Amino acid sequence: MPEGLSETVLVIGLGSPIVSDDRIGLEVVQRIEDMNLEGVETRQEAVGGLDILPIIFGYRRVIIVDAIQSKACPPGTIMLFNPDDFAPTVADASAHSVNLATAMALGRQIEPDLMPDQVRFVAIEAEDLLTVSEEMTPAVEAAVPEAVSEVLRLLGLEVEGA
Repeated sequence: MPEGLSETVLVIGLGSPIVSDDRIGLEVVQRIEDMNLEGVETRQEAVGGLDILPIIFGYRRVIIVDAIQSKACPPGTIMLFNPDDFAPTVADASAHSVNLATAMALGRQIEPDLMPDQVRFVAIEAEDLLTVSEEMTPAVEAAVPEAVSEVLRLLGLEVEGA
């Protein structure tokens, strides 16, 4: 177990505030931030690939909330993943096209003592990741409270009215 990692849990919302359903990670994390939970740090980021590594370095536990578009389930569906769930997608790539799974794998190779012991992904199936809009689609907007509850569950908290 790496020494010196922060016991504060980092909850990161990924997305763009101006691209319809891509903003859901930001919305969920804003609600978590508004709760002022002890032992929880929140960040809202519009990064991907290798840029996630310096953000997560030094934390023992990290929860990442983001939109996903698998088209395998209805919009608004909430899915939980571990980094191992993405192992088949780890590939050789340029630094500009690295997905989160590849970034995690590279992080474990280049800075194993700084990488979190546990990373969990809360992914919400998106309907629209192309439209420039500050509004989410109705199905994705409706998933925000359930996604907040899922993050709280991962934090080991049960909060009424989340």
